[in-house]
Amino acid sequence: MEFSVLGPLRVSEQGHDCTPTAPKQRRLLALLLLNANQVVPTSTCIDELWENSPPNSALSTVQSYILQLRKALSTVPRIGSAQAARGVLATRDGGYLLIVRNDELDLRRFAALVREGRALLRADDAAASAALGDALSLWRGPALSNVQGGPVLRAHVAGLDEERVSVLEQRVDADLRLGRHRDLNGELSVIAAQYPTHEYLHAQLMLALYRSGRRTQALGVAQKLRQVMHDELGLEPSPRIHDLYRAILLCDPVLDAHDGPDTVFARAGSAPVRLSDAGPDHRDSMFSAGPADRSRLRQSKT
Repeated sequence: MEFSVLGPLRVSEQGHDCTPTAPKQRRLLALLLLNANQVVPTSTCIDELWENSPPNSALSTVQSYILQLRKALSTVPRIGSAQAARGVLATRDGGYLLIVRNDELDLRRFAALVREGRALLRADDAAASAALGDALSLWRGPALSNVQGGPVLRAHVAGLDEERVSVLEQRVDADLRLGRHRDLNGELSVIAAQYPTHEYLHAQLMLALYRSGRRTQALGVAQKLRQVMHDELGLEPSPRIHDLYRAILLCDPVLDAHDGPDTVFARAGSAPVRLSDAGPDHRDSMFSAGPADRSRLRQSKT
């Protein structure tokens, strides 16, 4: 049996799909799955389904939805009966408990692989990258993309997306330390387009491009990031992005070390020769290079 939340909500076994079709039943099932093996209070279910304006019949309606979910679960071969379904989706004091095996829920498999990968970072980056990559491969699109979530689900989904991006950053950093920058350019270009104001992902792309001998494109990534942030948020990129841009412009040797942006930021930010060359106002002028910088940039173009 398989429960899937990392993408469209899906409940299936051996090709048999028993995913609820009614919108509020989907929301309730999604809420139970995100809190699998924990009691979800009835009050939380009501908040999710009706937010600030529950009807007088909210409690009985939730109970009806639970009965419908049990009926759907009873059609799954592994469960097979209404009595067994009551054991899987159980009533507890003040709420409901959906009992799920670790290997049945993609979110649990994702979490296990992430723990494995993070424990291996730097000690064995190749194994860490593989485990984190396996975790990311479980995603089939945005979490619960076929569920119109209420306030509780929206918060959960936002947290899942943050975790997905965090895992991606760590896997890419491991790959950068392994010298796999050329393999990252296409993937990071797509991801940067999906997260157009995410500075760290853009910094990773800038590093990968620079180390692949594509300095002009790396500078272009920073310029595009600055334009998007200015137009959409009214903000400038952080000083770290400015420092990375300047380091790329000046071919700072610190960029050649196999490491991710965090280490490069620290080393580039403490490099006195580079900062002296840049001048006291280098961050303000970084995206409008002076004559000497433009000359260096022209010489670098192919």
